[in-house]
Amino acid sequence: MSNKTYDVLKFVALIATPIITFLCAIVSIWGIPYGQQITATLAALDTLIGAIVVIAKTQYDKAQKAGDGDAVQ
Repeated sequence: MSNKTYDVLKFVALIATPIITFLCAIVSIWGIPYGQQITATLAALDTLIGAIVVIAKTQYDKAQKAGDGDAVQ
């Protein structure tokens, strides 16, 4: 995974959580149709992206520790 891809995924994972929280509040307040399904889907997607970021970071750290000096791609 390239550094740019990692940075984008990390940004999305970190920014998506507060947005999903906001959406959960709004759909509850306004009674938006399928709001619960939409916000649950977004939360699940954010969780998946977060897991991918953690895996990529772990692989990168292992490569750095092994002395490769290059990111795992």
